Amino acid sequence: MEQIQIPKEIGVLPLRNSVLFPHAIMPISVGRRKTLNLLDDVVRDSKPIAVISQRNPSDDDPDPTGMYRLGAVARILKVVKLSGNNVNLIIQGMGRVRVDRFSATEPYIKASITELDDAVDKNTELDAMVRSLVNQFQRFANVSQNISSDLADMVLSAGVEDPARLSDLAASVLPISVEEKIGLLERANVKDRVQKLVEIVTRELELNEISSKIQSQVADEVGKTQRQYYLREQMKAIQRELGEDDDRFAEIEELRKKIEAAGLPEEAKKAAEKELDRLSKMPPQAAEYTVSRTYLDWLINLPWKEETEDHLDLKEAKKILDDQHYDLTKVKDRILEYLAVRSLKKDLKAQILCFAGPPGVGKTSLGKSIAKAMGRKFVRMSLGGVRDEAEIRGHRRTYIGSLPGRIIQGIKKAGTKNPVFVLDEIDKVGNDFRGDPSSALLEVLDPEQNSAFSDHYLEVDFDLSKVFFICTANVLDAIPHALRDRMEVLQLPGYTEEEKIAIAERHLVPRQLEDHGLSTEQLEIQPDGLRRVVTEYTREAGVRNLDREVATICRKVARTIVEGNTDKTVVDHDKVPDLLGPTRFFREVAEQAGRTGVSTGLVWTMAGGEILFIEASRMRGKGKVTLTGRLGDVMRESALAAISWIRANTESLGIDEELFEKSDFHIHVPAGAIPKDGPSAGVTLTCALVSLLTDIPLKPELGMTGEITLRGKVLPVGGIKEKVIAAKSAGLKNIILPDKNEKDLEDVSDPVKNALTFHFVREVEEVLDLAFGPALREHAVRVGSQTEGNGNGSTGAGTDGHDIDIVSGGSYGA
Repeated sequence: MEQIQIPKEIGVLPLRNSVLFPHAIMPISVGRRKTLNLLDDVVRDSKPIAVISQRNPSDDDPDPTGMYRLGAVARILKVVKLSGNNVNLIIQGMGRVRVDRFSATEPYIKASITELDDAVDKNTELDAMVRSLVNQFQRFANVSQNISSDLADMVLSAGVEDPARLSDLAASVLPISVEEKIGLLERANVKDRVQKLVEIVTRELELNEISSKIQSQVADEVGKTQRQYYLREQMKAIQRELGEDDDRFAEIEELRKKIEAAGLPEEAKKAAEKELDRLSKMPPQAAEYTVSRTYLDWLINLPWKEETEDHLDLKEAKKILDDQHYDLTKVKDRILEYLAVRSLKKDLKAQILCFAGPPGVGKTSLGKSIAKAMGRKFVRMSLGGVRDEAEIRGHRRTYIGSLPGRIIQGIKKAGTKNPVFVLDEIDKVGNDFRGDPSSALLEVLDPEQNSAFSDHYLEVDFDLSKVFFICTANVLDAIPHALRDRMEVLQLPGYTEEEKIAIAERHLVPRQLEDHGLSTEQLEIQPDGLRRVVTEYTREAGVRNLDREVATICRKVARTIVEGNTDKTVVDHDKVPDLLGPTRFFREVAEQAGRTGVSTGLVWTMAGGEILFIEASRMRGKGKVTLTGRLGDVMRESALAAISWIRANTESLGIDEELFEKSDFHIHVPAGAIPKDGPSAGVTLTCALVSLLTDIPLKPELGMTGEITLRGKVLPVGGIKEKVIAAKSAGLKNIILPDKNEKDLEDVSDPVKNALTFHFVREVEEVLDLAFGPALREHAVRVGSQTEGNGNGSTGAGTDGHDIDIVSGGSYGA
């Protein structure tokens, strides 16, 4: 047994009407205040507890005098919270302990204990006693109604080689009094314990035989009704001997035929036949009958050999994908490549893909299209908020109402062993005391392991290697590294303005017209009307809100038709406000043009790309720097790096060094309710501060992204495609990017690239030249000529001597 560290002082769980022995596993229900306090303290850190039986089982709040001095130290295997304050526990005894003294009663009982080791002196006499115990216990288990076959097998599994464990397990299941069990618990000498157990089991056997005789005598005296019942049962037995099938016999035979026809693998077939034999010997009134029958139904109805044939016509598959989804070229190519290889290698393992992108870009619907293109069944399982490992692996059949996990349930629902299985929101899987579902998914999503996936309910392996798993996620960072490593990630970035309009014309508008009972003769939404809806009424990477706005237009038109309007409604640019109300989103770039101390940055968010304004202001003070706008740690460090670089280069920039000693600075990022963070705002912060200190505004319609170092190097950043799309949507014309990000423009569509002018930089000086043009150089020359000879120059002091006041926090991809 696994060794655990037992502290000298330990929390005590009082136990009613029972005794916990070492090695024994016991389910218990608790709800007393002190016990709940104990669980709050020990479950989090997996601490052991002492389980001590109380003398009076009716005492709800036993004190130390009402408890025995012998018990067992135990570990908690599982905790299940029920309604109210009730909690179900599964505990396992780890060793004997003696209570030296009870040290506390609040907030729960604590005691100082001494561990009692088993004294084992193996010899011929002990071996003989153990063999006698095994034989007597086996006889008793066969005739006793209190010990199931599973319990008996568990006890006897200890064998004669481990008499200490055998005696403890046997003592734990015997139907004897608490006092007798305490007597066995306190016998640390294994030989004495085994000898006492032989006496007890022999006594119980004799009592059971006497009880059987008494019951037999009572049965002989039963009334007429009981006698008729027995006669009917005998009649059924005679019919079975004569081959005259009754309903029960027909049911068993039907199940046997289904098992033969189900095509089960050898292991599953053996399990099914064994369970069927148990079922045939079990009366229908037995509590386990329904459990056993349900298990057989699951084994029989799973698609062990049923699978659909893939459609390997690449042209037809491409047509289906193009008809149902606009753009997404990389994803479509990946699916067509898989089908091409599948046509060459028939036993190719299914792929495991992960579609990552902002909400509303079509990740889940793309899975449906892939299933249709391949001719496979489609199954979807949402993982958002799943916290119980049993949701993936299933519950063990020892629990009432247990079922297989949702993976196996989905396979049964599909009816084939090779569906397209979408695991939605894999980045939102949680974990708590019930287990870690993301760890259980490691087996499901590993092509080297999932050919023998083990569900706790089935207890036989199921082959998932032919299932085409597709996961979806908004943020990859939230997926554990080991799980992400098992998937091929395909990014689905946001759509451009033109792409959204095309999607609306091809898919959204026709679907909404059909859903609202309208025709093109009653409503027409022109391209300029759609463009206005996209730019002024939605702000998203996907098309979910665009779909809602189109639905709103359809509802309002439907109302006018019902109210008597028979004219065709044409929604153009000017008609949109009449249906959707005032403009909700404005392009702020034009408003910021010509202002000093303001720069425009490009950021990545969970919803796609965005533009972000950074404002800087200066007032009289003593060098204090305040950062606001819910900035994360990375953006705060970028701001300090920008200040340090500017101070180290004041002379070349034409900035008076004394400004830093006599002024306070405030850097603010608007939209203060939104947390912001990420390593891509360095150049934007630097330009805002230089603009403030030189009183020169940045060029209009200019956006930028990139991180800086103290040496003035511009570092590459991520999310380029999303940022560029956001820049175009916001009306920017010129974009400054790190030179190492030039390769990332390959993923950007030609219409977007043609609408923007890109400038690639390596140094901060290049950024400033592009952002301010000749005005900054002229300013530096002018200031230099005025201060020449005054010894005013660079100090390289960084931010030393300045107080930093940060009013910020949170995380948002800058």
